[in-house]
Amino acid sequence: MAKTDLHITRVVKTASDPSAAARSRLAASWRRSLDHHGLDPGQRGDVQRITEMELAQRREKSEVMHRIALPKLDSLYQLVGSSGCGVLLTDAEGVVLDLRAADGDRAVFETWGLTPGSDWSEASEGTNGIGTCIAESRRVIIHRDEHFHARNTGMSCMDAPIFGPEGELIGALDVSSARADQTEAFNRLIAAQVAQTARQIEVDTFRAAFPKARIIVADNDDSDAAMLLAVDGDDLLLGATRGARRAFGLSASGPIRSTPASDLFGREAGPTGFEKAERAAVVRALSRADGNVSEAARALGIGRATLYRRMKRLGIGESGSDLSHS
Repeated sequence: MAKTDLHITRVVKTASDPSAAARSRLAASWRRSLDHHGLDPGQRGDVQRITEMELAQRREKSEVMHRIALPKLDSLYQLVGSSGCGVLLTDAEGVVLDLRAADGDRAVFETWGLTPGSDWSEASEGTNGIGTCIAESRRVIIHRDEHFHARNTGMSCMDAPIFGPEGELIGALDVSSARADQTEAFNRLIAAQVAQTARQIEVDTFRAAFPKARIIVADNDDSDAAMLLAVDGDDLLLGATRGARRAFGLSASGPIRSTPASDLFGREAGPTGFEKAERAAVVRALSRADGNVSEAARALGIGRATLYRRMKRLGIGESGSDLSHS
């Protein structure tokens, strides 16, 4: 039996087994591709593409994310491009918005359908890096024959989701390679860099959405989750990244109810990293201002009286002997 036929048989058999889908995320994705999306793993047609006008409209809709991501795509490509990999940015529906690839590799990416305007949603292409990352809102590696379509089994895809200022999914970052010698160990190294770059895009997109707010960054051991809060001059919560929303039990997406940030920091069941981060931010501001509270308050975007209250609560310079009060 040909290799293609073996792949098709394996996918259909696994996807048709409910117990396999319960045990394996990959099998669950194959099952969605087969049953929910009605796809055929032996399909030979090309990847679906949208028109240039539709692509322009999608780029306009994702303009902020796209603009912020551009230099980061370039940096990521500098790291992986020499190994024959391409870097792709998609919108929230899996349509490719941008591609970074070596001139000598572009023909290969065109052949595989890895080009701007291509639809790599799971509904269109079945299990694949971009589509499955978006469908499951998590980072994924889809290596060669883990793809649903037999025609996609020559490539490896490493993906991470990008979340917007209101916790919503706004896109995916992908590194793909069609090299036969691409190993799973190398894929894992690339995947870690993809996740870090996606997080940087998310952080900068969040900051751009709240240009006048004070941004509080939490200590966080999970490198995949950007944990930021945006608060106004009265310490009322304006926004939170998806990771912060999850940590504090806030709504997963959408506008956030105006809440005193201190109410979040004071939750005994919540993480303590935010208070530590707030204290560090105040200490840094005071240090840069050589202990001048008024100057530090201006740098933090709050009033002097507010800063004094925070200093007292955080146990900073309570004696006042080492601070200037001008």
